[in-house]
Amino acid sequence: MQVYTITELGAALLQAVVTAGLALVCFYLHRRHRKDHFVWWARALGAYALGMVGIVSFLSTGTWAFLYAHQVLIGWTALGFLYAALVFSRQIRWRPWFWGLAAFPVVWSFVAIFVLDDFGLAAGAAVVFLAITTFWAGVVFWRYRRRTGSPAAGVLAVVLTLWAAHHLDYPILRARGAWNPWGYYLDTLFVLAMGAAVLLLVVEELREGLVTLTALSGDLRRAERMDVRDTLLARPLGLRGVRGAALVVPAGDGIRIVRGVGACATWTPESMPARVRDLVADVAASGKTRLEGESRPADGTPPFTAALALGGRAAGTPVLVIVGDIAAPFSALDDSILSAVGAQIGSALEHAELTGALEQRTGDLERLSVRMISQHEEQRRRLGRELHDETAQVFSALKLQLGSLRETAPVELRPRFDRLVELVDVGTRSIRSVTEDLRPAVLDDLGLVPALRALVGDFREWSGLGVDFEAGPVGRVRSPAAELALFRALQEALSNVARHAHANRVSVALSSAAGRIRLVVRDDGIGFPAGQPHGLDGRPGRSGLVGMRERIVAEGGLVEVKPGAPSGIEIVVEVPAALEER
Repeated sequence: MQVYTITELGAALLQAVVTAGLALVCFYLHRRHRKDHFVWWARALGAYALGMVGIVSFLSTGTWAFLYAHQVLIGWTALGFLYAALVFSRQIRWRPWFWGLAAFPVVWSFVAIFVLDDFGLAAGAAVVFLAITTFWAGVVFWRYRRRTGSPAAGVLAVVLTLWAAHHLDYPILRARGAWNPWGYYLDTLFVLAMGAAVLLLVVEELREGLVTLTALSGDLRRAERMDVRDTLLARPLGLRGVRGAALVVPAGDGIRIVRGVGACATWTPESMPARVRDLVADVAASGKTRLEGESRPADGTPPFTAALALGGRAAGTPVLVIVGDIAAPFSALDDSILSAVGAQIGSALEHAELTGALEQRTGDLERLSVRMISQHEEQRRRLGRELHDETAQVFSALKLQLGSLRETAPVELRPRFDRLVELVDVGTRSIRSVTEDLRPAVLDDLGLVPALRALVGDFREWSGLGVDFEAGPVGRVRSPAAELALFRALQEALSNVARHAHANRVSVALSSAAGRIRLVVRDDGIGFPAGQPHGLDGRPGRSGLVGMRERIVAEGGLVEVKPGAPSGIEIVVEVPAALEER
């Protein structure tokens, strides 16, 4: 055997070993990530390695069948590169016309080797097929690079384009021995460069996917409770190649679209692509994230290349669907990572649903509480009016009748009539007291400040405590109901001081600023016990403060209870002032 043949065999074997090693790496990536484009890279490189074994066998034995196998496998290698590129970039599925491309190396290699005698025709058609197919794969990656800005895709496009040009020198140089063994070494370099670019693409995709999912997870943690859905839909639109996103809820045999943005904004259950509908149903049933290939919506909008569904397994939980022109940046991520993020998204959505229901229920309870307070005040007003207008008048008429009878009664009976008149007076005072508690007439007759001043005076008189009242210039409160709530707040605060504070002095200050009426009540008592909340938690014995808060909040105000300085408790109540005071 000639020397150059031995050298050529060694170069071919080196290329076969390197290619087989890279095929194993791609096969490992497929086992690790379960993505179709990895297995197609592995198949293409495996076919290339077997093709190199075929050429080594042909050079060693001279058997034409080995050369035929080499030619067929090299042709399939180029097709494998092209299909791997299409699967990676567009998640495209096998099309019937691909069988025609796959049959060409089988048919033409047989014709070229066993039928034709013209070497130029036989080799020329084969290398043109290899060059076009390889160049096509390079174009796919170049388009991907233009859509995404991926440097690794650009490197892969350049490598495949140069390799396609290298195929064209076979009839001119390599078949005549001019490139031996350097042609094999150059092919080996192309294999290594392509493998490095594929690995770089994987790393790039993993980094992009992890950054995106980490940002999405951070958004979920930072998002306000009612803003989770908007956050979930806004983040994917910032990804490269993504054209739309939607939240979809499987409902029995159908689906319900909660919200959609971008290309998914016009989706309806009828216009959603059937493959996406099946994808959502599968994710909802299995709890596993899935990536789907090209689909065409029924509403006539442009088709998209890939769809990703993320979601939890809880029944009725929305599934996040992301559609775009490329499969990245999710296609290289582990299913376990995507499933974990999907579960997190599902939990966040479920939490949002529960939070929304809780807030709705809380709102309903608050409205019910406000309504009860309003009805309670109306009942008190009605009872006070009836006592004042009817019962008090009856007592007055009774007192007049008793006075008239006293004048005509015997002298010895007059002390009894005096006693009856005194009892009538006691009853009248009692009715007036009850009437004032039910609805303070001074609030209606004189206004807020005199009513509060009178309330403080009455408290000072019956409690024996030192009470200071200070009222600056204040405008009108926004509504009579707010005035009454402020009056009741002071009434409750002073009552709590008398019952619980063990105080010596109390200060009450009323002021107006920034469109708010502010009431501050401070005492120098013992305050709240150490370690206990400041009274608005609804615990037993604190229903008065809770009722105070409900009244004030119902009028658009606020209540704050905090420790006083240096001791005691400070209660701050604010309600909106009338519009002209703002």
